[in-house]
Amino acid sequence: MRTKDQAERERGIRRRQLLQGLGIGAMAAGSGLPHRGYAMGGKAAAYFTHGVASGDPLQDRVILWTRVLPHRAIDLLTVFWQVAQDAAFNQVVAAGESKAQAAQDYTVKVDAIGLQPGQDYFYRFAALGVVSDTGRTKTLPVGGVEEFRLGVASCSNYPQGYFNAYRHMADSDLDLVLHLGDYLYEYPDGEYADDYALNTLGRHVLPAGEMIALEDYRTRYGVYRSDPDLQAVHQRHPFVCVWDDHEIANDTWHSGAENHAEDEGDFALRLQAARQAYHEWMPIRTPASGDQGPIYRHFAIGDLADLLMLDTRIVGRDQQLSYAADMLFHSSADRQQVPVPDGAAFTAQRLQDPSRDLLGAQQEQWLARTVADSVGRGASWQVLGQQVLMGNVGIPKLDKSAFDDPNMPVEERQYIALMQTLGDQGMPLNLDAWDGYPASRDRVTQMLADAGANTITLAGDTHNAWAFDLSDIRQRPVGVEIGTPAITSPGMESYMPGTPDEVAAAMQAASPGLVSVDVSNRGWTEVTLTPEATHSRWHFVSSVLDRRFTVRSSDALTCLQGARRFS
Repeated sequence: MRTKDQAERERGIRRRQLLQGLGIGAMAAGSGLPHRGYAMGGKAAAYFTHGVASGDPLQDRVILWTRVLPHRAIDLLTVFWQVAQDAAFNQVVAAGESKAQAAQDYTVKVDAIGLQPGQDYFYRFAALGVVSDTGRTKTLPVGGVEEFRLGVASCSNYPQGYFNAYRHMADSDLDLVLHLGDYLYEYPDGEYADDYALNTLGRHVLPAGEMIALEDYRTRYGVYRSDPDLQAVHQRHPFVCVWDDHEIANDTWHSGAENHAEDEGDFALRLQAARQAYHEWMPIRTPASGDQGPIYRHFAIGDLADLLMLDTRIVGRDQQLSYAADMLFHSSADRQQVPVPDGAAFTAQRLQDPSRDLLGAQQEQWLARTVADSVGRGASWQVLGQQVLMGNVGIPKLDKSAFDDPNMPVEERQYIALMQTLGDQGMPLNLDAWDGYPASRDRVTQMLADAGANTITLAGDTHNAWAFDLSDIRQRPVGVEIGTPAITSPGMESYMPGTPDEVAAAMQAASPGLVSVDVSNRGWTEVTLTPEATHSRWHFVSSVLDRRFTVRSSDALTCLQGARRFS
């Protein structure tokens, strides 16, 4: 049975050339924003190549982003920017200039200050007589807030299909978009790709090989950001983002990654390159010190909520455990080919090891302080935006028919049988999630319960939609978790035998606290915060392989303030 990151690896690298995606004039239909021309007669002196974006809003400021290429090769050009209360820019409230430099891949980030809280704004850039598209953004509110709407996204793999979910997000009424990682994928062109999306829709990526060096990461961002639907959602809403593993390499931890081989050079250099490209291409506030490491940070949404963005991937994560590498196996009594795993020894000696960490001591201490401050100031909600599932995900018990397919390879049949045995022993499905770091989870959930937090945990990574009631080790209610489906990346339907309904039922039976799960649809999550309750719903797109699509929205999942459970 192949994992999501192993699927279709046999397809190899297809080296079809592709325009890097200048995206000139590409603006989302239906965004409601005015289009501005790029050239003032004749050939343009410069090109705004990848639209505009905004992010990391505070009460009085917001990051504005664009990329501009001069027509002729120069190392630096001046870029002017404006922020206005109206789309016609008759009421300009902030303006200034910045520099686009070759050393930053001609990306431009401006921290536009002096704005008013809870206000919509329009912004644009200009360089060498050329004007960018107009973007819309919003600052965070202060004081009493009656409603705040979050859009949550994760796992947008370009060669798996169209970003229709981004299109729907762009056209939705949101205050803020959270992107929880896997904004792009590092694999070579043709690997971890859908054949139809690749060969019929032309969803190829550059560079042709795997992202390793700085120019590789920059080029791949350029391809992704050329997508009109991704441009549209950035143009319409401010973003708050964190990375997951694929912005670097599959199953990254603080000192390495599953998808990093010795012949690919020093991992520290690869990580540095990935971080630099991320800070260049994403509308994230880079510290004045230039430190591109820690990205955990805090946003206050008036008196309503505190949003705490965590890094569960790099800053403090110890290397993931692996059943194959870290578990003892014994020969079965009847000498069958499938060995018997020693789940008890694995749990006692490895899984429950208190020294294994996910957040790191510094981030964990920051989290405890920030949660305590939030509860102390009377915020209604403590919202954790992070990468991987905190809820317990067990190994589903599959129907025997899963083993009966005569076309199933022997190795896959044996793997399924082994996983069933692991499930019988109470082992978790995904050691890359909080399930693989139970000591860290126990400390954090106990801290949340002790603090009296009203926790809403948001997660990405898995490509599927999840809803959990969370408890600490003493079974005290901690809060609820919503896992967002992928924008395009395939879910459990691509590797788990059985119908989606069968798999979902088996997942719920094996997973304590799991309230709802969808294992087969792509889309995004809408979370509406009010002082009285949090309402969450998934929006599923009918297709990622056709630009004509419909949207099916789930029933709302409601958590009343103080209940720390879905009602």
